[in-house]
Amino acid sequence: MSTETFTPKLQALALAACLLAAGCRMNMHDQHKVKTLGKSTFFADGQGARPIPAHTIARGDLREGPVFTGLGSDNKPVAQMPPEIKVDRELLLRGQERFNIYCSPCHGRLGLGNGMIVQRGYKTPTSYHIERLRTAPIGYFFNVITEGYGVMPTYAPQIPVADRWAIAAYIRVLQYSQNARLAELPPADQQRVQSDLTNGHTPASEAP
Repeated sequence: MSTETFTPKLQALALAACLLAAGCRMNMHDQHKVKTLGKSTFFADGQGARPIPAHTIARGDLREGPVFTGLGSDNKPVAQMPPEIKVDRELLLRGQERFNIYCSPCHGRLGLGNGMIVQRGYKTPTSYHIERLRTAPIGYFFNVITEGYGVMPTYAPQIPVADRWAIAAYIRVLQYSQNARLAELPPADQQRVQSDLTNGHTPASEAP
């Protein structure tokens, strides 16, 4: 059979294929779907993106308990460091470093509330050395860092959980450095302090 015999059939098949392809493309192009942040006539507010339901937490991101909140089951600050946090020299040095970076601009290096930002006009924070804060549970400081307090914003996005506990532990060091009793020191340290006082020297604050 000659080629001419199939030409009309081939033309018809080619045309049908083009129409079919065009139809499929339009069906895919005009899908009944909601694009990200696109409009929608289905919802009353006209928005395709729906608000996240209240109290929604991403899978695997549920962080509760004293380690992550500083609060116990009674919703009050815990009095002791969580057992998951090892309190040692390394932790205190880390806390000192993080405190000096994030906290001292307002609270000052000694926690007196006279940091550089305060000297420039920012609201004066409470000194760590008042009776109320000296007797506050350790979890209180962690919780304030996490949630903020008054004009102080939350520092949770900037400071990881372990570093927040390190800072809380270092705040205790600062409080002790300004309120320690001589009788609580080891004998060798008592003699050194007494010697400094006798010679008219003020004992220098030492790193933990």
